[in-house]
Amino acid sequence: MPDKPDPTDAIPPPTRFPRPAVGRFSLYYRELYRLLDQGQSHINSKQLGSIVNVSPAVVRRDLSNLGTIGRRGVGYQIDQLIDQIGGVLGSGQQWQVVLVGVGSLGDALLRYRGFERLGFRLVAAFDLDNQKVNQTIGGVSILNAETMVGKLAELSPDLAIIAVPAEVALDVANELVAAGISGILNFAPTTLRLPPGIAVVNVDLASELQRLAFSVQNL
Repeated sequence: MPDKPDPTDAIPPPTRFPRPAVGRFSLYYRELYRLLDQGQSHINSKQLGSIVNVSPAVVRRDLSNLGTIGRRGVGYQIDQLIDQIGGVLGSGQQWQVVLVGVGSLGDALLRYRGFERLGFRLVAAFDLDNQKVNQTIGGVSILNAETMVGKLAELSPDLAIIAVPAEVALDVANELVAAGISGILNFAPTTLRLPPGIAVVNVDLASELQRLAFSVQNL
């Protein structure tokens, strides 16, 4: 029996997609998984666009760039779309992730159950609070941040999440980069600027709330 074709084989390199499209792919991916869990097998561009608040034309253009064309009267096969979009987003492989900072936000991130499904496995967390060290939250062991450099060499993670105060975020990021981590999700309220070749996504929750307030005022 011939091997089943890999649905990601025909996917162009992610660099072909502009940042806004990648952001939409992430939304599609999340909502498609939710629909699949509800037992839905197909969806059309109008339905998917309505869910993520974009036009059907944008959905069709995005998905056609994956080599996917919906069938008239049927739409798109949801499990196939999940495989294809997951390939673009890197969710087709397992990413090893560490978390630095187990305050309120870090604690919530450790308890979030959605990472594994998307291909992200939290392998360790680090903190300086002795009352937290050696505890386990969400199945993840909390280690002493003073031992982080040695543990990173042992664990060889791919990505890191930073949830520490702004004043120490850059020092933590530099330690992570020195350990070979090439992607950082930064929740500290400061913008990290790191050497070329290091991918950084800065998430400032307060700024996002400001954007939301602005949008509400201008409805």
